[in-house]
Amino acid sequence: MDELELEFELHPQLAADCIVLGDFPVCRLLMMNDTNFPWFILVPRRAGATEIYHLSEDDQCAVIKESSYLSSNLADTFAARKMNVASLGNMVPQLHIHHIVRYENDPAWPGPIWGKVPAVPFTEDQVHDVRHKLEALMSGEVDFVPEQ
Repeated sequence: MDELELEFELHPQLAADCIVLGDFPVCRLLMMNDTNFPWFILVPRRAGATEIYHLSEDDQCAVIKESSYLSSNLADTFAARKMNVASLGNMVPQLHIHHIVRYENDPAWPGPIWGKVPAVPFTEDQVHDVRHKLEALMSGEVDFVPEQ
């Protein structure tokens, strides 16, 4: 574990809005606490990173690999019509990458999801179900350690 990872702290807004699901080799995997959309977020565990270019070349490659792996598996698992993958950072400066499963019948289609409908939090049983689904999903070629 390098110094930047040791100093890593999840931004308070992400901690308040999300459920921690576990860690890939470079990124922490979060799930937005909103049942309206299958919405996951990767956060590189590197202190001070606000842009992808702030990461080392090796970390950049790892983040792209983890993001692609997550996107592909989410698209298959949730039968996505489209995957929206983006790093914005206008409200939360910490580098984080949204992975949102979209459907033609979702409440915001075809526009962006932000501010369209009030968030509906997950129940404990729903979180358990998602964790179980992800453990099966993430048992592939990219190391993933589930949150306990």
